[in-house]
Order: sequence, then structure tokens, then C-alpha cells
Amino acid sequence: MLLSRRNLIRSAASVAIAAPALRLLGACATASPTRPQIRQRTSSLALQPDPKGQLDLAPGLTYAVLSRAGGKMSDGLIEPSAHDGMAAFPVEGDPTRCLLVRNHELGVSDQAHADSAFAQGGSVDAAFVYDRHPAANRPHSGGTTTALVNIATRRIERTHLSLAGTAVNCAGGPTPWGTWLTCEETDLKAGDRAGKNHGFVFEVPAAHKGLATPTPLTGLGRFSHEAAAVDPATGVVYLTEDTGDSLFYRFLPNARGELAKGGRLQTLALVEQSGADTRNWSQSQGGDPALRMVQNRSYAVRWIDMAAPESPDGDLRLRGRASGAAIFARGEGMAFALEPQGAAIYFACTSGGAAQIGQIWRYTPSAHEGTVREAAAPGALELFVESTGESEFEKCDNIVASPRGELIVCEDGGGDQFVRAVAPDGLIYTLARNADAGKSEFAGACFSPDGSTLFVNIQRPGLTLAISGDWSGVRREASRMA
Repeated sequence: MLLSRRNLIRSAASVAIAAPALRLLGACATASPTRPQIRQRTSSLALQPDPKGQLDLAPGLTYAVLSRAGGKMSDGLIEPSAHDGMAAFPVEGDPTRCLLVRNHELGVSDQAHADSAFAQGGSVDAAFVYDRHPAANRPHSGGTTTALVNIATRRIERTHLSLAGTAVNCAGGPTPWGTWLTCEETDLKAGDRAGKNHGFVFEVPAAHKGLATPTPLTGLGRFSHEAAAVDPATGVVYLTEDTGDSLFYRFLPNARGELAKGGRLQTLALVEQSGADTRNWSQSQGGDPALRMVQNRSYAVRWIDMAAPESPDGDLRLRGRASGAAIFARGEGMAFALEPQGAAIYFACTSGGAAQIGQIWRYTPSAHEGTVREAAAPGALELFVESTGESEFEKCDNIVASPRGELIVCEDGGGDQFVRAVAPDGLIYTLARNADAGKSEFAGACFSPDGSTLFVNIQRPGLTLAISGDWSGVRREASRMA
């Protein structure tokens, strides 16, 4: 669908509701003496135990389970497991409902699940299946489902498979034009286990009631994708990569809102040091401590063009590093934010930092992002927070900006799994704990269009939850107990 300027603005507003903007201070291109310094600290706010043994929550919050893997969906298919990245979209003309588009991080090793799910459910039109497992002759087990949610009753009213035949759909991101970018976290090549190459981004229209046409957006690169974020003002797409020596990418589209028409894929480098290692690992940890990244300082960036983004050999990050790109420690979730100074992109690095349990970065785009004037006023990279212990956060994964100014962080660590909040001033406090004995990771945190409800997934065996309550009261109590 071609977008008029009016529709683009309206869609951008919808994304600002579905993925609310952080109201944080700072985000300037160079360090400013007038900007408040972030003082990282934790709150001792305790969670209330759940008698059902599912989800312990901060006082003042309640939850409902919306759906579980294995249930029959409205289209007759079985709901897949491994719920991961997710976004909420408004329903036009109906503020009481929203649409959730959910990833399912299922790969070749999960083929038994796909066989069972498709055998028990209905058939899928082969024209809407990206790829099939050659031996099993079944669609690859990843993809997305879309659910219509009644926000007031906290119930799903309709759900269906919305993308089929992809693999390891981990995270992604909403677009200003009402679609979900779902990312394959794999570089699986055509061969015995696949009929086609994988490692691409696919686009799923949120309001579409059937299967999306599975068109790989090859211009956005072929690599171990994690998340995507779109700046509504420019249409630029930012991308993370989940490897221990990952890069941070951006895609400059030829036509805003029409990603299939191609564009330029680039990777981030620091102006002051070519090939900078941002991980803050020691030499014994495999890092390069020549440049120690510190909080409350901005680093000017430049962007490097990447040739052949479809990368049949899966070597994009290697080529980018050879060209001077900065490396990151497992780039994962991303969140677009509107701040007093303008747009910002936050992204998590799961194993970054000296403790190797997580960093969150903030990228501030140039006022001339993606244009020839950009070099005169470059964008800036800043280390927002770096976890020093498990009480702050461990292995930060999916993230989202809240309408009240926090960054909500899903954990994917060892032992207990938590959902944390990071306030603009650096206060870190806990919102939820997975009380189930399986202790699976949280994923897909996103807010309803009205900001009242936090949706979140527990990946295994796979369920979607809705959390609501007195969010402002939780923040006040957390601050009091810091």
C-alpha cells in the first residue's frame, strides 16, 4: 500500500502509542555539562508471591494469561510454542482492542513441533509458505501469529497464523505504517535442512487476517538478525545482530515505507577509533580494552556502506569489522524513543560489560541522518546502563519504552528470570519474576495502545500474559525504597 504523508503521520502516531516514547533527558551529540548525570542504582522493592506459581509481581500489579502454546487458533491451526518478540498495534476505530503480532523462535531442531502443529490443525496454502523442511515436507516451524485482544477483559478474541515457513523468528520491531518486522536469528543455508537461504527480515501487516506474503527483505541484510526499530520521521530502519562480535546496522530505504524496494545497508563505526570494541571486556575475556566505554559520555559515529547485503556466505559482520565497524556483545532488543532532544534508539547487548551480563546503549540520530550533511553533525552513541550484578539485570534481551518514562527490560539469564524497569535517572527496579519451575526467559514486552497494559511472553513452553495496575504507584514505591 502506498502511503500518503497524512497516513504516514497517522501511522507514526500509532507506533508512538504501541511502543511509547521514553521521556528521558540527554541524547545530545556531544557531552553536555548541563545534562544530568545518570546515577545507576537498584531499588529494594519486593515482589508479591503468586499463589498460582506463575508470575510474582510488584505490589499494585495483576496479570492474566491470554494464551498458551498448543491451543487451537481461530484458523484451525495449533498455536506454536517459543513465543518471543512481539508488538501491539491499535485497532482503527476501537480503542478497547488491540492486535498483538508475536514471533515464534522455532528452528530446525523444533521440527517435531511443527509436524505436530500442522498435522493437528488445518492446511496452509503453499503459496504463503516461505520454505519447507526437505525431509519432513512440512513448513519450517518459525513464523508469527496475530491475536485480537480485548484490553478491558484481558482476553484474546481471535488468533491466527500470520507468517509461515520461516525459521528462528526471534525479535523484530513495529513500523510507522502498521506492520511488524520479524527477524530470523539464523544464517541457515539451503541444503539438507532447508530449501532456501534464511537469515532475513520479513514484513507482516498487523491488520491482515490471513497469512502474509513471505517476501524476504534482502536489502536489510542476511545475518543472525535480532531486532529492528524504525524512526517515523526518517523511515530509517535500525537493526541488531546476535553474535558475540555483532555489528549495529541501519537501512536507508529508497522509498520510505516500502522496504522491498531496496536501499543502502550500513554499519556503525566510531569516529575516534576504527574497529572499536564496545564490549568493555578485559583482555582475558577476549576483549580489547584499548577504548573503555563509559557512561555519561557521547561518542560521535560514522556509517560504513555494506556491499552485497544478501550475503550468501553469511560474512556481513566480518566484512564490516574489516572496514572499521564497531563490535558489540550480542545485540538484542531495541526500542525507539522520543525524548525532549529528539529521537533515540535504545538497544540491549546481552553479554556486554565487564560482568558480561548486559549493557543498554542509546543511539541519537543526526539531525541530518542518512544525508550528505550528516558528517558535519554526526549521530552519537552512549552507554546508557551497564549491569554490574544480577540484582540490576542479567542478560538483558527484549526491551520497550514505557509511556511513563522507563525502559522495560526482559531477562534471559540463568536461574530466576525477571522483568526489570530502568528509570530515566538510572534507578533499576523489578516488576515481575517467572515463578514457574521451568524458569524460561521473558520476551516480547510491549504496551497496549492506551498504555495501561504490559503484554509479555514467557518463551517455553509458550504463553502470553497481560499485566496491568498502578504503574505510577510502583515507580513511586521503588524510588522510595532505593
